[in-house]
Amino acid sequence: MSGIIQLLPDHIANQIAAGEVIQRPASVVKELMENAIDAGSSKIQVVIKDAGKTMIQVTDNGTGMIPEDALKCFDRHATSKIQSADDLYALTTKGFRGEALASIAAIAHVTLRTRHLNADIGQEIEMEGSQIRRNEPCVAPIGTTFEIKNLFFNVPARRNFLKSDAIEWNHIVDEFERVALAHPDIHFALTHNNQEVHELPSQVLRKRIVDVIGKSSNDKLVPIEEETAIVSVHGFVGKPEAARKTRGQQFLFVNNRFFKDSYFNHAIVRAFEGLLPAKHHPSYFLYFTVDPKRIDVNVHPTKTEIKFEEDRSIYAILVSSIRQALGKYNIAPTLDFEQETGFDLPHSFKNLPATEPVISVDPDFNPFRSYGAKGTASNRDKSFTPAIQAEGFGKKQPDSADWQSFYQVKEEEENQTVLLSNEPDLDLNVSGVLLLDSPFFAGYVNNELLIVHSIRAYLRVTYDQLMHHFLHSPVASQALLFPFERACSAAEKEEWLVNEVLLNRLGFVTHFDENNIVISAVPSLLHAESIHECIEQIFDKITFTKVEKSDVAHHVVLELSRSESKQKGKVSSQIEAEELLTALLAAKEPGLTPDGKTILSNISFTDLTRFF
Repeated sequence: MSGIIQLLPDHIANQIAAGEVIQRPASVVKELMENAIDAGSSKIQVVIKDAGKTMIQVTDNGTGMIPEDALKCFDRHATSKIQSADDLYALTTKGFRGEALASIAAIAHVTLRTRHLNADIGQEIEMEGSQIRRNEPCVAPIGTTFEIKNLFFNVPARRNFLKSDAIEWNHIVDEFERVALAHPDIHFALTHNNQEVHELPSQVLRKRIVDVIGKSSNDKLVPIEEETAIVSVHGFVGKPEAARKTRGQQFLFVNNRFFKDSYFNHAIVRAFEGLLPAKHHPSYFLYFTVDPKRIDVNVHPTKTEIKFEEDRSIYAILVSSIRQALGKYNIAPTLDFEQETGFDLPHSFKNLPATEPVISVDPDFNPFRSYGAKGTASNRDKSFTPAIQAEGFGKKQPDSADWQSFYQVKEEEENQTVLLSNEPDLDLNVSGVLLLDSPFFAGYVNNELLIVHSIRAYLRVTYDQLMHHFLHSPVASQALLFPFERACSAAEKEEWLVNEVLLNRLGFVTHFDENNIVISAVPSLLHAESIHECIEQIFDKITFTKVEKSDVAHHVVLELSRSESKQKGKVSSQIEAEELLTALLAAKEPGLTPDGKTILSNISFTDLTRFF
């Protein structure tokens, strides 16, 4: 009888491995860039077409490979990084499992051109679905070039699950920037559809960070430097005023390897405690140097999760070093222990003699007696409140009949309550609304009292009107007397250009001057003091939150409506309040703002009478 267990063919095993290692085009970019770094490259060029779906090309000037190694690199578990099991716990390189190239070759058309630094001629190999199609000498410069075409050509289900080009491109930029930030000493270049996105020459760390995220960030970085026996921490954190509502600019590296860790993120947020606005996140670029034997990087196929042997100690060091840096640069409040702690007295008080405080006590005070204006006890009848006296208490000793009448609701009062709750013509300040000294006002509608948040009501009404207008015609623009300029990163520039037609329809007229966006006109609803905040929110949404293109209009219209509602503020007249309430109740969702916040709360008069 034959067994049912059999070994998988290599091409099937490679496709299974590809499902773990190669999730999308960005995964290919990451693996090839890391291989180029391990090859000792000083310059790495990445060329992308159609967000990686058509082509990914990575060229380096590293040591290159001899023909024998060039062929072996496509075999599963073929690696130059591991010689024994002990090497797994002393890793200083990026790749080490030997699965990346085998996985890529299993699901794409791959062309490899390489030349070893000691060779006079190079080698070219073509792979298709793990099968060698061509292997011959070629003319090539020292280094290696990988060209990946038609990713997932033989796995159509995986290709169909890829997102839009904009989303896949965002993931590629993320992976590129993570690698570039980890190695500021290497020259990196990124091109998409023949357009240069990044050109990052070898620089010091601060300059590399500024080149990646934008020139405006330079004066918002606080340096961190801490040396301990457990970990060395260096890098930068953003000042509190640079905090964002999204987590886009948060980078952790250990031994020049990017990783994610919610535990250490909590430590950083804790260090900023009391300094950040609500629902804002700090930006940080922190680099750990740890003995490789004290970490395990082989816990996830993408190698973005790392286990630390002394994570609790690193947590404490992280909190301490960031707080110390914030205090050193006068960003966090500090205590001066050498400062005189005496009270600062006015000059006229300094020469007066000290007097002992006197406490006056009334030994005859009785808290159960009522006192007149001069503090003397009133008569026995005034020892009780009018409500209690009305029930017969205070003039004589109460009997059982008094207690019964005290808890009995009189018929006249019941009738008054019914009339109050059913009164259709209740007059709320004549016009039907009651203005309050706050963002709120009250309105009487269908026997109910509505408490309305005026700013949020304006937000809902303005949003609905503006969105309706936008769907039918472009939003009106207003030219700026002095154009608004902002430095932006390559990723921000790319995303703005992707959405440029939509943003122009929403009222923004822009052009780019090198790495600066120049805005010459904005929507007429957008007030001058809100331009900066609105632009920052748009960049956050399209670059870091990675919203779908179809949702960009919603977020921009929301920001424009928020600017208008803040400008209007609370209602200033009864007529204005009535008009706002009427427009609000005509909305499809009068109870909630477009971002889900409560606008109004209703109280029936039946419930209202229970308060009395």
